[in-house]
Amino acid sequence: MAGSVPAELVALAHRLADAARPVVARHFRTPVAIDDKSDKTPVTIADRDAEAAMRSLLAQAVPEHGVFGEEHGVERADAEYVWVLDPIDGTKAFITGLPIFGTLIALLHRGKPVLGVIDQPILGERWLGVAGQPSTFNGKPIRVRACPSLDRAYMYSTAPIMFPGETEQRHETVARQVKLFRWGGDCYAYGLLASGHVDLVVENSMKLYDFAALVPVITGAGGLITDWRGRELDMTSDGSVLAAGDAAVHRAASHILAA
Repeated sequence: MAGSVPAELVALAHRLADAARPVVARHFRTPVAIDDKSDKTPVTIADRDAEAAMRSLLAQAVPEHGVFGEEHGVERADAEYVWVLDPIDGTKAFITGLPIFGTLIALLHRGKPVLGVIDQPILGERWLGVAGQPSTFNGKPIRVRACPSLDRAYMYSTAPIMFPGETEQRHETVARQVKLFRWGGDCYAYGLLASGHVDLVVENSMKLYDFAALVPVITGAGGLITDWRGRELDMTSDGSVLAAGDAAVHRAASHILAA
């Protein structure tokens, strides 16, 4: 990742997560109206209002920075610093009352993710990754765990729909070789990987706001997160994501996925 992140921007990231939390929590397990976006994914007032709250803070604190939000679009994408916001990653979990969704907040510096937050507002859990610093979970340092081979790995992927066409077979090949595989998780699975409970997360069809915040969290915990071919994730990535706690497992999975 790029160089150090000013302390005031780390503090601002916490303020953004703090602003989104009560908005999301207020609507959780309530009969909120659900709309379908053009790609058929659901969106609620909680998504829109939480992002609006964060964008308002950014406009006050750092009006020169860019913003890339899932719900309210892009502003100043060519700025040196760009904030990437996904107010509810895992809207399907949210609308069905399952508290494994999260608010994702990333800061890009010249196109590279240098700060990331995964915030679970219902459970009160927050992962933070900052370039050059150990990642934390609720303020305490965390570390990925060792896992030398696929046959000992615990793996997550969010949903089969993420693997269209021939990517389905490659994903299935990896899933068959691990010790334990489960569907589900959304961004929460990446937090579990950073905390040393999971060894692999394999996904596809991801957008910038889906993965940007995950990069600093995983790398700051000692893990690896790339595309399926092992390339660094940034604004030009192809949407494939491979996260691993151990380099050996990452290499083995990438060998299959990149075939």
